[in-house]
Amino acid sequence: MPLIRDEVAHSLHRLRETIVAAAVIAFGAWLVARGGFIYVPLGFAALALGAGLGVIALRRLRFAASGGAPGVVEVVEGQISYLGPQIGGMVSLPDLVELRLLTLRGRKVWRLKQADGQALLIPVEAAGADRLYDAFASLPGMDTATLVAALRPDPSQSGSLGRNLAPATESMRTIWQRKGRGVLRT
Repeated sequence: MPLIRDEVAHSLHRLRETIVAAAVIAFGAWLVARGGFIYVPLGFAALALGAGLGVIALRRLRFAASGGAPGVVEVVEGQISYLGPQIGGMVSLPDLVELRLLTLRGRKVWRLKQADGQALLIPVEAAGADRLYDAFASLPGMDTATLVAALRPDPSQSGSLGRNLAPATESMRTIWQRKGRGVLRT
């Protein structure tokens, strides 16, 4: 018989980065409270570090969705792979020129477009899709606040009918485009 229930262990695992950030902030506050010429600056540095870690942890937490869609996402060595039951593919991050968020039949889907025109569709709720946050954040010029804000629920589809009975609207939002897609001069 396990000491911690599976649901609690899963929640703690999901919140691990946020818990570490809170611990760093608490340690920084403790150092500041001790006073002195050494502890106070170190405490403020720990507070700043904890706040930065906390912002990143909360963005990752909001970016992660439940794994309700079919398929698995893997991110290895700058390559994003989606293995679905009927479709799938791979995209290399250096070859990525555009990132869009589509809403198709009430489901949100990432559309990753390569320089040669091929596109890969990845459901936001696919297993392992939370790993895409770090991959997308590494793109040059990516605004992570815009990335996370794009996943907020659409207020026009909320209501008493619920998600499955809402009208099937389709939309497309460009999140990121690579700058300078022209000829590269060396």
